[in-house]
This record gives sequence, C-alpha cells and structure tokens, in this order.
Amino acid sequence: MHRRSVVAGAALVALAALLVTLGAAVRPLFVPDDAPEREILSATEIAFLQDMAAHHEQALLMVQSLDPGVTPVIARLAAQIDDVQRVELGTMLGWLRLANTLPSNPRPMAWLHEPGTGHHGAPVADVQPVDTSMGMATRAELDALAAARGRDAEVVFLRLMQRHHYGGVAMARGADGLLTAGPVKQAAREMVTEQTREIGMIGLLLAQYG
Repeated sequence: MHRRSVVAGAALVALAALLVTLGAAVRPLFVPDDAPEREILSATEIAFLQDMAAHHEQALLMVQSLDPGVTPVIARLAAQIDDVQRVELGTMLGWLRLANTLPSNPRPMAWLHEPGTGHHGAPVADVQPVDTSMGMATRAELDALAAARGRDAEVVFLRLMQRHHYGGVAMARGADGLLTAGPVKQAAREMVTEQTREIGMIGLLLAQYG
C-alpha cells in the first residue's frame, strides 16, 4: 500500500513537470515575449511637461535678473517663486528623463490647440484656444528687467511675473482638463493653486504702487 502511494506521488510530480514544460513551450503562442511596455507618459503629458519646464525656466531667469536691492517684501516673493518653481522644474525634468524624451517641445503649445486624447487614450475635454506665448516675456522685456533698479525694478518684475503666472495657470488648467488621472494631472492642479495664490499677492503689491 505504501509502495503504491509512493508510485502515485511520483507520477503526479512527473505530470506536473510535464505540464510546466508544455506551458512554457506554448506560452509564446498566446503571450508574445516582445509585447510593448506600458507607456510612462502620454503624448499630452510629455508636451505639457516640456512647455511648462520652459515656462518655469524663464520664471527663474526673471528672479535672477531682479535687482538685489529691492525691498524685502519683493525679495521674499521672488525667493518664494524661485524655491517653488525650482523644485517643480526638477520634478518635471525627471519625469521627462524617465520617459526618455527631450526636455524641449518641438511644437510648443500645440497640445492645447489640437484635438487628441488624454492619458492612455481617454477623450479630452474641450479647451479654449490660448495665446501660444502663455505670458512669456520677450527678450527686450527681460533686458529691461535686468537693467531696472529700485522701485522701477519692482514694478517691472511684478507686472512681468503676473502675466507670466496667468499664462502658467492657463497651461496647467488646460492640462488638468485634458488628462484623466495620474501624477502629472495632480502636479498641474497644484500649480494652479500655487500660482493663483501668488497672482493674488502680486495684485495686492501692484495696487500699493498705484
């Protein structure tokens, strides 16, 4: 009886091994080994990150161009903008590196103007066309900021940054409307919150200048 149990057990082990071998042999027929990997970022996410990275880079340049002799309240605002946008820029560039794509967009802002799909093929929301400059300062305006001193520098900086933030908020809201879920959508929402708050601060400061 014991001998029969041993033989039966050995037969079951052999059968299991045979089934495993057959399974490995037929697996390529049903599950291709070269199946494409899941995308890290959608095309919309990549384009938004590329454009917002360029937008953040100019904001940092504006802070660096500001006269160091401005009043403490303007200096604190500039430092706050620098800190927040520097961290966000690093995160966005890190995501783009993970996606193995370029940090710059060959077709800036096209993702806001063309019909397409959001994250993993989800239908996009309707987004109104916006100015492709998105509040970016011109070279002449940046030169004027760098040359300004004292009160003039403060006013020029506040006006340029206010317009810059309006553009950034429009971009982030556009991305939020186009994407259905994920960390990029969440980052866009956080940018809307932060930059809207700073727009309010800038408005109050400009009001003090009359």
